[in-house]
Amino acid sequence: MESNDARQDRQHRNNTRETDTNVPRTDTEMNENTDDSARVLVDASNVAHATEVGEAKLANLMLVMRRLREDGYEPLIVADAALRHQIDNKAEYEKLVDQGVVHQAPAGTDADYFILSFAREMDARILTNDRFRDRASDFPRERDRTIRFMIVDGEIVLEHRNRKR
Repeated sequence: MESNDARQDRQHRNNTRETDTNVPRTDTEMNENTDDSARVLVDASNVAHATEVGEAKLANLMLVMRRLREDGYEPLIVADAALRHQIDNKAEYEKLVDQGVVHQAPAGTDADYFILSFAREMDARILTNDRFRDRASDFPRERDRTIRFMIVDGEIVLEHRNRKR
């Protein structure tokens, strides 16, 4: 288990990196001093399209990553290949893909399958508003690990639940 001093030091380094460079941490940096139970797979397309007006927003992804880190989670962002064509800030999004911050599913495949498979393999939670009804029989436990969310005026509210209602 990580000591409070080590956790504070890691948080300070992470905050400093985001503040100084405005670049989210890479996978290598995110894997330092974290355990599998703190991982949250983020359904990037679902999050990017979460606001009601306009095209997919990169700001939504950045907001979710920041909030999950503040809450002590390690966000792992998974997107379908189409998101790169739908996102509002294509150049910044491509940088995140190139840096390994956003993991893009291969073109022509279903990102939901990768999200659910990784959640099973890593014993991770999933941040999405998708109910994965078409995959219910293949991934029954993973569907119960979702964190629902809502974004309003640049603020995010997370709903942690362990079971379906």
